Amino acid sequence: MKISPIFRQKKAVWSFEIFPPKPTADPSAVHNTIAELSALRPDYISVTCSAGGSGNARTGEIASMVKSFGVEPLAHVTCINSDLASVRSALADLKKRGVENVLALRGDRLPDREDSKDFAHASDLVNFIRTEGYDFDIAGACYPEGHPEAKSLLEDIRNLKKKTDAGVSHLNTQLFFDNEDFYRFRDMLSLAGIDIPVQAGVMPLVKKGHVDRIISLSGAKIPAKISRMISRFYDKPEALMEAGIAYAVDQIVDLLSAGAQGIHLYVMNNSYVAKRITESVQGILNELNGAENADRP
Repeated sequence: MKISPIFRQKKAVWSFEIFPPKPTADPSAVHNTIAELSALRPDYISVTCSAGGSGNARTGEIASMVKSFGVEPLAHVTCINSDLASVRSALADLKKRGVENVLALRGDRLPDREDSKDFAHASDLVNFIRTEGYDFDIAGACYPEGHPEAKSLLEDIRNLKKKTDAGVSHLNTQLFFDNEDFYRFRDMLSLAGIDIPVQAGVMPLVKKGHVDRIISLSGAKIPAKISRMISRFYDKPEALMEAGIAYAVDQIVDLLSAGAQGIHLYVMNNSYVAKRITESVQGILNELNGAENADRP
């Protein structure tokens, strides 16, 4: 099943993101997580590329596991450290496994790896997938505060237009903590002629490890409300968990109230957090999506 029709059927799409275990770990380690997330009946679950710099190696394996639970996977495919042959192989593997949706990404540059001679940008990957004739729905990533390597948000949106024109069906945003950044970004996309669905990416900050790592890697702006929460509860794990869930729920309610076309929840393989947040907004999602979807987000 392709994801793009879901955006025409629903006013608010609901999805989770998970990551594969490390290359040396048993993939069954995420089995229970996928089972618990699938029981929440998301519209899809995206699967990131493998940890440890192994690229697209295990994504298909975990995507197949997601599909076995009756949920559509969105498989990440990166290209910055890949040549044509390896990308072609990764796409063929996904096709063989029955995966119909991919998220086309440039990927992170690695200090010990040379950049690809075949792919410089995600738009190159999108073009490759389309010209090679793969029948995938292709999603893309976007950055409400601008890509860290872009000179400006305006330049980033110009580059995003190239990617969407190449054949992207919907966009998932990078995490952000200030909804006003998302609303400004959404208006700028409209002015740029980008009219495909945009899902807002929300990351619940529920562990101090997330606070340290995610904020430093994402470069996301930290509103005063988040700063106070971190300062107050950083060394109080239970309180930080509750505060992080509460902030994410508040953020999601505001986004849905303002007409966000979907929420993509970065749950860091934590099904407990996903369950708590889903249950908190379930009634709103059901109301937005109509009685025919009242038994699911």
